[in-house]
Amino acid sequence: MTFGLFLPEEARDGPVPVLWFLSGLTCTHENAMVKGGAQAFAAEHGLALAFPDTSPRGEGVADDPAFDLGQGAGFYVNATEAPWSPHFRMWDYVAHELPTLVTRNFEIDEERQAITGHSMGGHGALTLAMGLPGRFRSVSAFAPICNPVASDWGRKQFTAYLGTDESAWSGHDASVLMAKRGFDGPMLVDTGTKDQFWDLLRTEALVAAIAARRQEAVVRLQPGYDHSYFFISTFMGEHVAFHAEALYR
Repeated sequence: MTFGLFLPEEARDGPVPVLWFLSGLTCTHENAMVKGGAQAFAAEHGLALAFPDTSPRGEGVADDPAFDLGQGAGFYVNATEAPWSPHFRMWDYVAHELPTLVTRNFEIDEERQAITGHSMGGHGALTLAMGLPGRFRSVSAFAPICNPVASDWGRKQFTAYLGTDESAWSGHDASVLMAKRGFDGPMLVDTGTKDQFWDLLRTEALVAAIAARRQEAVVRLQPGYDHSYFFISTFMGEHVAFHAEALYR
């Protein structure tokens, strides 16, 4: 696994808060670093940025010809099924292994963490935030996959990685988790009204769960924007500022 890490100048003087960015399908750790424009905003607010990859890679790692399964499409779950289970343990990697490595080797304050992500990474950010109570002070997402148990971006991958028992899937669905437990902090979600994958994202399911739970959240439908990094870079500054307020509160 390869990851990217940005440290602000404040890290010379001691530990700084960290914002995790989880990327989407087909991406590596580099896409957001190059296209997202987050580093300048993080420097302004004194935040570290951590960019994990989206899956394990390399010789001997299982893969699939489809773009939405295998390498580049880890879906931030721990696979239990062959041939994925030996390496595809993305939940453990993002929740435990990589944070431990980063906080031990860099000036990162493990008590002040926030998380965001795009598409499949938005799904990961929301499910990790709700699945690890107390870990993250804030969560945001760009065009997240909100209800994968009811979407072709979810059912296919969960069947492959987790098996056919759908009861094992619910812990990785943001809408289900919102209905069951919610998040103990502020939440921000942006999705474009021209997103070409709108039907796969199922934003409406998350909105309904947020409303039913009366969750502290802002969900914005941004007119004219699609699923691309132009959309992400346009609103990245607002997301970083949102997290900085929670991390320095």
